[in-house]
Amino acid sequence: MNDGTGPDLSALVKAYDVRGVVPDQFDEELARLFGAAFVTVTGATAIVTGHDMRDSSPGLARAFAEGAAAQGADVTETGLCSTDGLYFASGLLGLPGAMFTASHNPARYNGIKLCRAGAAPVGQDTGLAEIRTLVERWSGGAPLPAPARAPGTRTSRDLLDAYAGHLLGLVDVSAVRPLKIVVDAGNGMSGLTVPAVFRDVPVDIVPLYFELDGTFPHHEANPLDPKNIVDLQHAVRAEGADLGLAFDGDADRCFVVDERGEAVSPSAITALIAARLLAGDPGATVLHNLITSAAVPDVIREHGGTPVRTRVGHSFIKAEMSRTGAVFGGEHSAHYYFKDFWNADTGMLAALHVIAELGGQDAPLSALVAQYERYAASGEINSTVTDQAATVAVVREAFAGRPGVSADELDGLTVTGDGWWFNLRPSNTEPLLRLNVEAPDRAAVTALRDEVLALVRA
Repeated sequence: MNDGTGPDLSALVKAYDVRGVVPDQFDEELARLFGAAFVTVTGATAIVTGHDMRDSSPGLARAFAEGAAAQGADVTETGLCSTDGLYFASGLLGLPGAMFTASHNPARYNGIKLCRAGAAPVGQDTGLAEIRTLVERWSGGAPLPAPARAPGTRTSRDLLDAYAGHLLGLVDVSAVRPLKIVVDAGNGMSGLTVPAVFRDVPVDIVPLYFELDGTFPHHEANPLDPKNIVDLQHAVRAEGADLGLAFDGDADRCFVVDERGEAVSPSAITALIAARLLAGDPGATVLHNLITSAAVPDVIREHGGTPVRTRVGHSFIKAEMSRTGAVFGGEHSAHYYFKDFWNADTGMLAALHVIAELGGQDAPLSALVAQYERYAASGEINSTVTDQAATVAVVREAFAGRPGVSADELDGLTVTGDGWWFNLRPSNTEPLLRLNVEAPDRAAVTALRDEVLALVRA
């Protein structure tokens, strides 16, 4: 709620980040206030910033740094970087950080992903709500507090090579067999990071859309949408490549395509990486969110690990990573979190694990991941509803009391039966319910999907 002293920023400040249309919802003056509020709430005397390739990003990042410095914080500006590059900087330097990006959103959007020192998340319950309240107040004319010390300094620092070196120190890819890899950067930040990381790796990279261009002239940098990986799939087949990689705009997520040009489920990638890491850390905990395939906890147990099921969303998973000491966590949206990367998500480290596993044996990627793809799934299906809670209640009641069926509400409604499950989860930002269904075969998925959708859309 707005306190009456300034504009209501509820449309701009989301559950995990700041994101809106520039300049209608978000401009440099607001960015300056966010910088001041970030320092005030965290109590930081020094911070680090980075930004993506969008046209508005340098100006917004500069204004944020000015606001933070005016409140007495020294600012290290890393300039162009990926979001996981900013998390690296936060972890390496031990500083709170701010990344200017709108990730996979269209060109007219921009925003901020914030973290505390060591890449610890900042969400609604961990400081973002307080930051929003201050920005609302100050943008309404309330005076900013007098800084506790002299204005801070602003210093530029390039950490790209250090970022690449850190990742390559976590996964040994020096002895992989020769691989041809098509990479679709989508004109996003992996066009900068992939050349740095793979400079000395013995693989043949075929680049697609590596030019940094925040207008996204070829396709949106959102590989979760199947239409945005069509070019990658075609190129993998045309090149006879061993695999394809697609990164989103800020390059914190990585999607994988096999040698046939077929998309590999992020759940299968989660299981593959979990198996690799458990081999070196027997008995460790591995997190998976509740819409990953049931194959993921199966594989974790088979490899001696302890699976822990979590809510969807990076702030929840990062908090659970810290609480449980988990070695790894995966989401079906292709966010992958690593203990050795300050519990933060990095698509590049996930890609290196896939390459190391594929390059260390002779089978094609399709055969390698087949052991992790054990069930049929619907993919996420959105339905517009006027009353999310009432609709979920109807579905809950319809399945209540059925023999062998259980339900929980960790995140939305999850109903589980004999070899099948579905999750019905409300969107945080839109009047939508998101349905995911998994079952032993396609026919069972279709029947269950249709039954739930009939209730949701009645």
